[in-house]
Amino acid sequence: MKILLTGANGYIGQRLLPLLVEEGHQIIALVRSANRLEIPLHCRKSVQLIQGDLLDFESIEDIPNDIEAAYYLVNSLAQAKTHLADLETKTAKNFLKLIRPTNVRQVIYLSGLVNDENLSPHLQSRKCVDEVLRSSPIPITTLRAGIILGSGSASFEIMRDLVEKLPVMIAPLWVENKCQPIAIFNVLEYLISALDHPDCLGEAFDIGGPDVLTYREMLMKFAKVRGLRRYIIGVPVLTPRLSSYWLYFVTSTNFTLASALVESLKNNAICRENRIQKIIPIKCFHFEEALQRTLDKIEENLILSSWKDSMTTSKLNPNLLEYIRVPQFGCLTDLQEVPFRCDPDQVMEAVWSIGGKRGWYYMNWAWKLRGFIDQLFNGIGLRRGRTHPTRLCPGDALDFWRVLLADKKQRRLLLYAEMRLPGEAWLEFEIIPNKEGGVLRQKASFRPNGVLGRLYWYGIYPFHWYIFRGLGKGIILHAGGKHDSQ
Repeated sequence: MKILLTGANGYIGQRLLPLLVEEGHQIIALVRSANRLEIPLHCRKSVQLIQGDLLDFESIEDIPNDIEAAYYLVNSLAQAKTHLADLETKTAKNFLKLIRPTNVRQVIYLSGLVNDENLSPHLQSRKCVDEVLRSSPIPITTLRAGIILGSGSASFEIMRDLVEKLPVMIAPLWVENKCQPIAIFNVLEYLISALDHPDCLGEAFDIGGPDVLTYREMLMKFAKVRGLRRYIIGVPVLTPRLSSYWLYFVTSTNFTLASALVESLKNNAICRENRIQKIIPIKCFHFEEALQRTLDKIEENLILSSWKDSMTTSKLNPNLLEYIRVPQFGCLTDLQEVPFRCDPDQVMEAVWSIGGKRGWYYMNWAWKLRGFIDQLFNGIGLRRGRTHPTRLCPGDALDFWRVLLADKKQRRLLLYAEMRLPGEAWLEFEIIPNKEGGVLRQKASFRPNGVLGRLYWYGIYPFHWYIFRGLGKGIILHAGGKHDSQ
């Protein structure tokens, strides 16, 4: 079957794509930026990339008319501060306009549990999308899930941050609300099994695991699995806004996403029916089993996708091309060139491993301080870390940077700053081999916004020179080489 997969480089889409290929399907992957989707080698013959943004219908390339099914896996949650329902409705209408001329006979939509009456803006927008999709004569299959447990999912990473960072949690009263979490593995099973299933056409199903838990119970079970002793104190004074700031400062989420999640937590996320079990009889994992499976994947560095790497969490244009060309004029720069005597590939691997838990090789406390200051000004800080300890792809989050280019053939890595700055900043690493070993060329570029931007650059320039010089030498030392001053 030929299938249109929207949101193919999103958290769910990246995991679903290879599974559909293994089932023998041909995939038309709709992405906002083609250079951001790394297709597994064994899948490449079965995948065709189509570039375009469903918020801008004119940007979408033509899709084949002979597609037979489509997955709708897009949302604007992390980027929409207001008018979320309007954005979601526009996206859904453009999607229907896109598939109208095709042979699509089923659309599968992954939504949220929308069973409460007073829904949060996020859940209300999910419900609106379902209504828009059902206005089409094409049969829609809606799968409604609450918290999805999986390595790299926003829900899991937030729980992990709270449990591992806070021995005592002062929590709002929503910790007593109930939810029915489901493992990502089971979500993918349902998404695949519902495809072309006659009993699923035109239907909507709640999907959830076997456990109904309060958020407090989930956090305490998480602590138990991790072997940690934790205490949770619920207080009524934490308003939704204060709760959002609490999540923002403690976890890796941005404030927009934190606000949306807190609003949604006021709703109980429990399945009201389980009809799908008779149609697709899947044995879903219990919470602790799903949690242990997720932690095992993390230990093995098998995180296939992460919400942090989604471009919906960034303010940048998703195709990244306009940022890759670092401006030659109007920029202030710091250039460091460190000759080294060792294998250039070892230096490249050290560069590709920078940030996250490994840190920045030199004066890591200063990077942490800069991240803390950024967070105080509602910036992203260093909380996002990185998804994989050694692998980088264009669009990946890397602490408070975004990867623009990760070209191992040319030995070049280009990062763009997403911290709060009075201007724009790039950090570029390039390894130039020679007979003795090579040269690590490290260039920081800053395009200031007016006088404030220039004052910022010259004010911190002495620190930058010292830190960046040390960073280059630290990379060489980590690679097991010697630099010019040794």
